[in-house]
Amino acid sequence: MSASGVTVQYRVAFGKKDEVIEGPDDATLVITVAAPDATLDPQIAFMRGKLKATGPTGELFALLQTDEVAAVLSRLSTR
Repeated sequence: MSASGVTVQYRVAFGKKDEVIEGPDDATLVITVAAPDATLDPQIAFMRGKLKATGPTGELFALLQTDEVAAVLSRLSTR
């Protein structure tokens, strides 16, 4: 859960039907990225269309201002 109280689910895809998921299934915000792109700065990945998100955009932008997204995606992208 982020500081604003929004629940977040992170998904790092390694291949078709092969992904690592962290967070509740009923999360307010779902962030998805392919494993090779998980090491990019999340803001840059989002601007390039590599990081996808569903949910409130304002909450996503607030979360991207923190180090949380980069830390979680980096951890999930290493097996």
